[in-house]
Amino acid sequence: MSKVLTLPGAASGDSETLAEHIFRKIQSAIVKGEIAPGSKISEPELARIHGVSRGPLREALHRLEGQRLLVRVPHAGARVVSLSPQELAELYEIRESLEGMACRLAAERMAPAEVEQVRQVLHAHEKDEAFQAGTGYYQQEGDYDFHYRIVKGSGNQMLFRMLCDELYQLARMYRIQYSTTPNRPRQSYAEHHRILDAIADRDGELAELLMRRHIRASRLNIEKQIAQGNLKRTEA
Repeated sequence: MSKVLTLPGAASGDSETLAEHIFRKIQSAIVKGEIAPGSKISEPELARIHGVSRGPLREALHRLEGQRLLVRVPHAGARVVSLSPQELAELYEIRESLEGMACRLAAERMAPAEVEQVRQVLHAHEKDEAFQAGTGYYQQEGDYDFHYRIVKGSGNQMLFRMLCDELYQLARMYRIQYSTTPNRPRQSYAEHHRILDAIADRDGELAELLMRRHIRASRLNIEKQIAQGNLKRTEA
């Protein structure tokens, strides 16, 4: 299990409402694949499992719809999102373009202290138990996530909202669920270091190129997994 590490710039835990608590628990289960893509959402069952009334639960489910983790199907209710191979390819095409741009801007705008903080994030990833065992990449989000920190470092607020709000958890869901491919965690880690080195050197052109290659490699890895029948999908 991944350990939560304290890093500079990470948000501290605050008290949260019941709806927020339920939202975080269901969000985590979906993103990690504990609730499979395509699964039908039963409000009575979730209310029973989490011991809550329907009001806070519906508020949480509404927020998950906003993050594109749940979709409403006519006459069938809510289901966990399950992107088709074409939709998944399109998501990664968007990431490749926009995160490449974020890298170029980060190379121009990130202060040396910010770059060093991201390097500390990578050092934390290396110490993670799953990473050491070769079974997956570090799974914490926000300021503990390399991609999040780079987009944040771009200084472009509209880009941040698109990548770290609207599409963030959907992208994380597929990043995490396909991060267990043999050798991919260490390849990703090495690619992250090369990207950060380019940013530290203020080489925006190289940083953008490396990020584009990194995300393209992830997309090709996922496409290979799908071709081998490893795409997790529930149609019932």
